[in-house]
Amino acid sequence: MAAKDSAITLRGGKRLVAVILFCVICIALDFIGKQIAELSGLPLYFDSPGIILAGVFGGYIPGIVVGYITNLITSLSDPESVYWSLTSVLIAVSAAYLGKRGWFDTWWKIPVCILVFAFIGGGIGSVITWFLYYAFTGATMAEFASLLAESFLWDVVDKGITVIFVVIVMRIFPDWLKNLFDFTIWQQTPLEGEQLAAARRAPTRKASLRTKIVVIIAVVVTLIAVFTISVSYATYFRSNVEAQSKQGVGVASLMADRINANRIDDYIERGVTMPGYSETERALEEVREQFPDVQYVYVYQIKPDGCHVVFDLDSPDGEPGSEPGEVIPFDESFGPYVNDLLVGNRIDPIVSDESYGWLLTAYEPLYDVNGVCTAYVGVDIAMDRLQQNGFSFLARVIILLTAFFVLICCIVIWLAEYGITMPVNSIARAAGNFAFDNESSREEGVEQLRALGIRTGDEVENLYDAVTKMSDDTVDYIADAQEKAATIDRMQENLIMVMADIVESRDKHTGDHVRKTAAYTRVIMEEMRREGMYADVLTDEFIENVAKSAPLHDIGKIEVSDTILNKPGRLTDEEFGIMKSHTVAGKEILEDAVGAMSEESYLDEAQRLAAYHHEKWNGKGYPYGVAGEDIPLSARIMAVADVFDALVSKRSYKDGMPIEKALQIIREEAGSHFDPQVAQAFLNAEDEVRRVAASHGDDKGTAGDIREE
Repeated sequence: MAAKDSAITLRGGKRLVAVILFCVICIALDFIGKQIAELSGLPLYFDSPGIILAGVFGGYIPGIVVGYITNLITSLSDPESVYWSLTSVLIAVSAAYLGKRGWFDTWWKIPVCILVFAFIGGGIGSVITWFLYYAFTGATMAEFASLLAESFLWDVVDKGITVIFVVIVMRIFPDWLKNLFDFTIWQQTPLEGEQLAAARRAPTRKASLRTKIVVIIAVVVTLIAVFTISVSYATYFRSNVEAQSKQGVGVASLMADRINANRIDDYIERGVTMPGYSETERALEEVREQFPDVQYVYVYQIKPDGCHVVFDLDSPDGEPGSEPGEVIPFDESFGPYVNDLLVGNRIDPIVSDESYGWLLTAYEPLYDVNGVCTAYVGVDIAMDRLQQNGFSFLARVIILLTAFFVLICCIVIWLAEYGITMPVNSIARAAGNFAFDNESSREEGVEQLRALGIRTGDEVENLYDAVTKMSDDTVDYIADAQEKAATIDRMQENLIMVMADIVESRDKHTGDHVRKTAAYTRVIMEEMRREGMYADVLTDEFIENVAKSAPLHDIGKIEVSDTILNKPGRLTDEEFGIMKSHTVAGKEILEDAVGAMSEESYLDEAQRLAAYHHEKWNGKGYPYGVAGEDIPLSARIMAVADVFDALVSKRSYKDGMPIEKALQIIREEAGSHFDPQVAQAFLNAEDEVRRVAASHGDDKGTAGDIREE
């Protein structure tokens, strides 16, 4: 076993090296294709031939790995390209799925493959582009539709050329090379064809184990993704608010340096007529121009009645500022800060969403030469852009996590398939096909289990070892039980023969009558079954029960005296009446035997043989005088065998009758003494009847008479 495992490991190692080299070649193909596309000057990409080849030849994992690594390498020079890893992963998954189902081998399915890849690259790629660059900038849906249509059409061309290239490569590569790149991690003897299909799609009462695993992983990954996205967005937004706050405070501080705090009252009273006012206003404008996020700049003197305007610059979008000396009421959001503003305290930046929009406001106090706060420089930074950046960041995180989610699910499906579901399904299938009906089937079933060679190194392997051992033990147990059952059967048959011989030893006229009649009954029943008679009754069990119990049909003679049994001449009526009682006596003896048993056995049939074997088809037999099919079938069969043997056997009071004459008597008595179907079956089996008679020396009889019992 160790040598076998080493060989498997070696083959797996070579396959892994081949797959890695193949993935490297596919990555290089993607970069070469991208360079060709750039040289063409057309809006094409040619960046997925390696991804599709890896998916078609290697399967899900090599395709996804090639797609991811291609995007990661590209992102070193173009960081934004990492966000298109989702389309690369989806193309890889689609290529693996379509490739495994032979879509690249059928000419009319190839255009469908092209459309699938174009939908992913041009359709989903356009959605990603839209959310990254346009969705949060006020772009219209018409612009999105235009982007989508243009991208999809060009991508049809791009993926059409790519798929044609892939199909050509597939035609060139020999099958053995393509199989070499098929990345599998068999932890059992590799399966092929129908066995592989059965192991992958074994029927289950509810969801399969693989589905449950994937659902669990998907739920867990989704919850982690939601938590990660929420925390990332909250952290991103908070850090940006902090950055904007620092920017607002810095801008306010720069502007405060350009204002003469000692002349605030003059600025309010005289406005633009005040010397230096316009110069200060221009200086504030110059500072604001350096910071695009700054929406409003103003200088207020805070008094109980509101904000007295000192400076108020026009907004970048043309909204005019207030005039010097104008009083602006406090916004409700500033209520908690009014007292601090009135006394000239510093306050932290404030985020508000009031009449002027969603703004972050930073205040910088202006102190005169006496250290008295004469006004505040206010800087409002618009938060809309911050929100747009936040949504764009959120879209990027979702795109990256979605690609990662697809990767994780594919890896889990892949690992679950080769490490759990296929080994378990293989065990279940082999165990389900286990046949116990004969020794060769049992040994074949055990060999099928052993041939699986499952080596997962976990609980699945423990299950496999336990099932294999149980099967071995069961086969041994069945063989032992069958041997013991055969021994018991032989003992029973010998006991029956001993009992029959005891009866025969008292009747000097019968010889080995019980053995011959048993043989004749079997001949009759086999012939009847061949001819389709009583098909529902003549089962293997019925035939065995009748043949085994046939020697007991005269067991009742044990209660008949030796004088009557061995009388050389004809019996008197009284003696014949006693002789006939052996039928009822035999039935009663066997009833007592059956009563001691817990279940039905062949002795049930023996009772019927003992009681009814002297009944006649026409109802003139004994002891009950029943007729036709009211006589049990086994007794009707025994009647033919019993009379025929009595005719051809040599007795002390007669010679054996020739077989031809005996057969003629059976033929003549059919329909009166015998069931006509049973008699005909006996006659039809003449060759076998003669063989039995010859084996007991009854084939050379002479004319003689049979004594009526």
